[in-house]
Amino acid sequence: MTMIERELRWDCLTSAGQTISRYGLVIVLAWIGFGKYVKMESRVLIQHSPLMSWVYHFLSVHAVAAALGTAEIVAAVLIAVRPFWPKVSAVGSAMAVVLLLGTLSFLITTPGVAAAHAGPIPVLSAQPGQFLLKDLVLIGVAVWTLGDSLVAAAAHRAHVHRTDGTG
Repeated sequence: MTMIERELRWDCLTSAGQTISRYGLVIVLAWIGFGKYVKMESRVLIQHSPLMSWVYHFLSVHAVAAALGTAEIVAAVLIAVRPFWPKVSAVGSAMAVVLLLGTLSFLITTPGVAAAHAGPIPVLSAQPGQFLLKDLVLIGVAVWTLGDSLVAAAAHRAHVHRTDGTG
């Protein structure tokens, strides 16, 4: 196998990883978003957050859950349209970053996230600690999809500019 053949295989792996990452994020956001309509798992997390607990003064638990769920579903749909509308996909990725930053803040504000079972090293609880920690990877994917979509949108603009005779 030549070096070029090897690099082509590596490029295929990279492309597959990018596709799995993008649409894995889409599936996770949409599925969790839909879940907000049938269960109230976010209330326990939100009620301890100084950044978000104030919303319960204005909205019911169900309304907050529905709003978050809707935002997650919208972000997922927008991220998914990257092949057709990269600029729109960037908006979805930015929404996902904001949503995931909110969720990651619960690692600091929610009681019971960590326990001192291992002496000085805090151990994450399964619920809510490990559940919340996954969002660290998801926010990395969301930041990557944001950058990727912005690059694709700029390339699309440059292509349109060159082909419409103004370039």
